[in-house]
Amino acid sequence: MNENQISNLIIGCAIEVHRKLGPGLLESAYQECLYYELQQAGLKLRKEKPMPIIYKEVKLDHGYRIDLLVEEKVVIELKTVEDFTDVHTAQVLTYLRLGNYKLGLLLNFHTNILKNGIKRIIN
Repeated sequence: MNENQISNLIIGCAIEVHRKLGPGLLESAYQECLYYELQQAGLKLRKEKPMPIIYKEVKLDHGYRIDLLVEEKVVIELKTVEDFTDVHTAQVLTYLRLGNYKLGLLLNFHTNILKNGIKRIIN
């Protein structure tokens, strides 16, 4: 399955979670529910995947973590914010670069309609 096919499944699952829960919960609640939905869809997942920074010969474990990594290909970063900022995009781009991934999805569950809270980010 390629990144686009995976992202379509992710978005479908995220919409299902948002339909059932609506906006207003903590990010961790959406993460657990989306994790469940993606598992039910048969996708391989990693939750809170550590993302170390490697600088020359130095490996820095500074607690950076990818919210969800799907099929070792697509990074998901979940938010519950009024609006995305450049910092949110930069965070996903950093994860994509550090992990050599091609596609990231920034999902904001603090919206009335989830499609308004989806941002695809390509490395």
